[in-house]
Amino acid sequence: MTKLSFLNGIVLAFETIRTHKLRAFLTVLGVIIGTGTIIGVSAILTGFDESVAGVLRSFGPNSIIVFKFPVGPRTSRLTPEERTRKNLTYQNAAEIRERCKSVEDVSTMLFPNGGPINVHYKGNDMYDVNLFGVEEAYARGGQVDLHLGRFFTDEESRRKLPVAVIGQDLEKGLYANVDPIGKPITVDGHEFQVIGTMLRPAASFFGDTDQRVLLPYGTMQKMYPNARENAIVVTARSGMLPQALDEVRTVLRIDRRVRYDKPDNFALSTAEQMVSDFRQITAVTFLVMVVLSSIGLLVGGIGVMNIMLVSVTERTYEIGIRKALGARRADILIQFLIEAASLTGLGGLVGIAFGWLISLIARLVWESLPASVPMWAAATGIVMSVSVGLFFGIWPANKAARLDPVVALRYE
Repeated sequence: MTKLSFLNGIVLAFETIRTHKLRAFLTVLGVIIGTGTIIGVSAILTGFDESVAGVLRSFGPNSIIVFKFPVGPRTSRLTPEERTRKNLTYQNAAEIRERCKSVEDVSTMLFPNGGPINVHYKGNDMYDVNLFGVEEAYARGGQVDLHLGRFFTDEESRRKLPVAVIGQDLEKGLYANVDPIGKPITVDGHEFQVIGTMLRPAASFFGDTDQRVLLPYGTMQKMYPNARENAIVVTARSGMLPQALDEVRTVLRIDRRVRYDKPDNFALSTAEQMVSDFRQITAVTFLVMVVLSSIGLLVGGIGVMNIMLVSVTERTYEIGIRKALGARRADILIQFLIEAASLTGLGGLVGIAFGWLISLIARLVWESLPASVPMWAAATGIVMSVSVGLFFGIWPANKAARLDPVVALRYE
């Protein structure tokens, strides 16, 4: 087929689509829905991936999170053995600080027992805050961006002083138009003095709100004497993360008396490991959504095949004339394939617009979700829609190409 005949085939295909606009739209409606759903899901998952990856990477490239089981996306898939592991202790953190030469800093975090924590100041209340006790090293690890005041010291922790550093939303919610520094705050029935406030982090495990209340580690122990749930944030020296991981693992295995032939009874998680675990989960989710969305493409493909068969029947006389004037079987075959591919290709373009609209609505509903249509998803949508047209157009096109010109010319 020459370039001119190929271009003529495209013009003829679009002329046929223009003549039967409503029929063409209804034919490719399944393609539009299928492609739009794939594009929309890709946009939402891409935004979700960026958001969660930003949260996980906020711990820093040299940070190691030590906990009794893996933190991050794998937490929902814990084994019975992981759920029954004994807690990490403050002594574990002290051993890491003392014996690991590749470690620059260590901070222990203590979590309270019980249910939601509420805070109060002069008639203002806020509920379900994020309370934990930390050391001074926590601020050095990049987890704290101070707004007002200062962070507490290890000396204040040793003396168990009633001081607190609060998040930005607590500052605005409890102390509107008031300087919070030096003011009291009641946390779960205990009164503390606010010595500092923090800016909202760019990415946080706690979502869009910043309702953190940080207490000195020793103060937290005094407030919750039965609290035993510790996590340890380890900061490796620059460029020494692999060595730090090995050293921390060795120290903890010795400290927790793990036999040489037994697996670790604790977990070391880095930002990149957590991102990798999360992307394994989203990859499966995306695959499932693509399979479900492909049902729409299948329905659209069957519709295209049916309408092309109708088109072949309607244009039998035209096909007979073309063959009588010298058109080859390949010319007729390619003409109808071009028409089918053009039909579904237009459906794919409309589907991309539909998917972009889904991503726009998602951004408006969830402002923290940076949903955007990735270029690879748009390209895949076009390729898939055109492929559907080519695949399901083969039978009608082949039927048209094999028509006998004498029989076709006699067709009424």
